[in-house]
Amino acid sequence: MKWRDAAAKPLYWWYAQRLEREVKAHARLPQHLGLILDGNRRFARVAGMQRELGYEFGIDKAHEVLQWCLELGIPVATIWVLSTDNVKRDPDEVAHLMTLFEREARKLAVDKRIHANRVRVRAIGQHQDFPGNVTQALSELEEKTRHYDGMLLNIAVGYGGREEIVDAVKAHLSSQSEAGRSVAEVAAELHPDHLSARMYTAGVPDPDFIIRTSGEIRLSGFMLWQSVYSEFYFCDVYWPGFRRVDFLRALRDFQDRKRRFGK
Repeated sequence: MKWRDAAAKPLYWWYAQRLEREVKAHARLPQHLGLILDGNRRFARVAGMQRELGYEFGIDKAHEVLQWCLELGIPVATIWVLSTDNVKRDPDEVAHLMTLFEREARKLAVDKRIHANRVRVRAIGQHQDFPGNVTQALSELEEKTRHYDGMLLNIAVGYGGREEIVDAVKAHLSSQSEAGRSVAEVAAELHPDHLSARMYTAGVPDPDFIIRTSGEIRLSGFMLWQSVYSEFYFCDVYWPGFRRVDFLRALRDFQDRKRRFGK
């Protein structure tokens, strides 16, 4: 078994290098990559470890994938780390996640990679019910990177696609009401662009490629408005086990597709 493991390592390295050359040679990369980080708890369960360790491995993987995106020059990435439904889980689990979010936000705020690559970080979602220390850490991270012009990293935390659309409608109606317009007038002139301008990701290109790990073949509410023309890739591996070759295979698959945008 040890001999097989040793033999597999150079083969894995060679295959990863070949995939990377192919992906780079093609040149067409996602301009906005969406990532649904699914399977942390199942990874822990299968490995016989505590649930919390699954999240720790998942965080490490997120840092690793961020590095891959930086190396390839992907300009925008949105990672979904907590949904509005996840907040309804066991209170102890949610409390642990909140502790991790605060810790990681403070780490990212001083991460040399973030500043060296001028990565702008935004936390998108509904955070009004988060503990104050968590919202403060997220706000400070955003503020410290607000002026950067490199890669944009959206962290979708406390995020739900339906909630985002509802928030956009509310914001549009409020602004129109303040301008003295009636509901009938607003309804008569309502256009999709009005809501696009109110989304959490307003001003950012819609995701052209979305990857979900863990074998689940659904969006579960991820960027429902923005993903109308996204390409999807569903990977069986749990998020903490997501390898560089899995990432490169997904990108190569995206590059082989012909996007028609309904035409």
